[in-house]
Amino acid sequence: MPRKLLVSSFLFAALTCASALAADTPPRGRHKQVDALFSQWKSKTAPGCAVGISRDGVLDYARGYGMADLEHDAPVTPRSVFSIASISKQFTAFSIGLLAQEGKLSLDDDIRKYVPELPAYAKTVTLAHLMHHTNGLREQGQLLNLAGWRGDDVSTEADVLWALSRQRGVNFEPGAEVLYGNAAYTLLAVVVRRVSGQSLQAFAHERIFKPLGMTDTRFREDHTELFSRRAWGYTSRDGGGWRLSVSNSDHYGAGNLFSTVGDLLKWEQNLLDARVGGQALVALVRTSGRLNDGTVTGYGGGLRLMGYRGLDMVSHDGMDGGYRTEALLFPAQRVAVVTLCNSGLIDASVLARKVADVYLGAHLKEELPPVVKMAETELSALAGDYWSPLTDEVVRLELKDGALRQIGMPTAFVPMGDGAFRPGESMHVWRFSTPRELSIRDAWPTTRPFVRVSEPKPTASALAAFAGQYRSDEVDMTYTVRVTDGKLAIRWPRRDEVVLEAVGGDRFAGSLGAVTFTRAASGGVDGLTISNRRLRRFRAERLQRAEPVRAASAAGN
Repeated sequence: MPRKLLVSSFLFAALTCASALAADTPPRGRHKQVDALFSQWKSKTAPGCAVGISRDGVLDYARGYGMADLEHDAPVTPRSVFSIASISKQFTAFSIGLLAQEGKLSLDDDIRKYVPELPAYAKTVTLAHLMHHTNGLREQGQLLNLAGWRGDDVSTEADVLWALSRQRGVNFEPGAEVLYGNAAYTLLAVVVRRVSGQSLQAFAHERIFKPLGMTDTRFREDHTELFSRRAWGYTSRDGGGWRLSVSNSDHYGAGNLFSTVGDLLKWEQNLLDARVGGQALVALVRTSGRLNDGTVTGYGGGLRLMGYRGLDMVSHDGMDGGYRTEALLFPAQRVAVVTLCNSGLIDASVLARKVADVYLGAHLKEELPPVVKMAETELSALAGDYWSPLTDEVVRLELKDGALRQIGMPTAFVPMGDGAFRPGESMHVWRFSTPRELSIRDAWPTTRPFVRVSEPKPTASALAAFAGQYRSDEVDMTYTVRVTDGKLAIRWPRRDEVVLEAVGGDRFAGSLGAVTFTRAASGGVDGLTISNRRLRRFRAERLQRAEPVRAASAAGN
């Protein structure tokens, strides 16, 4: 073919492709709609967000809003580096999958094969249990809290292993339920290092980030490490203004990965075209785990697989200090949305879904049931304290401003009929079968049953029976319970005192969760348990009061 004709052919092909892309490119109106969603964070005196959207692997729009570094007047840009918090988990799971592909481990392996310092559980906890959050392990952050770590203390992998290795109890039998937590993914990071001989940071860089051109992505091993173009996490300060809110953890796997919207969009595309890992591994992490009874959990390898308004969606959110993050992928439409925010007051998940609404509105269905009106007298009858015999949690409901809501929480419950409510615009369902029985089903398939607490609350004079010291060898800590201003309070070294509100009988509630005092056969208080969403029936034994030393008589008797 003559050179002139060849050039003309290439030009024709290029122009044809350009015309096709131009016809498929969203109008500027969509970008303006995205800007409008983030308009309230366009401040030069407050943190904000970066957003990125890709279509079929091509960047469609990326922009920053607000400030990445308030101290140095650095704005958020699409190249700002954020802690992506729990979005990190999918990279840990993918690393485990790469090792499984090479035959270096099996997802059916007992975790104690690689981390023998863990206790011998009654039932085997496998790597698959860890990956799918069906392991039953207690939450690492809760354990360190109960051991005296403060929120701004440095915590290391060794600290987490110390706490986990001392546990005598689990939340549930492996595979019986699904409960999101972080300990599992910290352990998976340990497995990567012990099997591959490389830290997860080095392994992921070599096997995932470098091949995909994710040049701004890395796991942080040292909380003092500095990053170019870093967006610092912030939360509001009492009285106005902002303060830093960043994690001082020196362990990773569950979190502590830093990245940009551009790099994460490259990763989202890999979940479609499988450049790294191949289709079999991508299929593995995009396949839901199952409970022992076959129930699908909706969680794969570090990925939520729960759909959105009638469309299949692969996603994960993150929350760490002042960082709020979300990554969404719609495989059939080949659209990805990433929002990274550095303010604890911003809901990155809601924003990401609103961006998806802009791009995919024609494909979306309305899933929220219509609102059903209820009289305040009916709502008032449901207010009260409820306890779960399954999880030992307590939820407290009140009627406030004409709506049912959890005590201390701003979200109003929306009645949907037949005793069912949803908190705000979420798809969670709180259902009252009677005014005394409640079931809660959130994003996870395990439904938690609750019953109304009917025991009378202890009188002020009866509170003294609970005062004393309680010891837990599982975190090597002694707790002091005392009566103050007519209420019980619990304290332990290096932590703020927690006031306990009486719920009924021997059960109390506070910022720790539910605190239940237990009794011996004699009827005396012999211990307490602490339970919340990720920690069940953590026990501390009551210490016997020392007998007072009697002074010797003058006769020496």
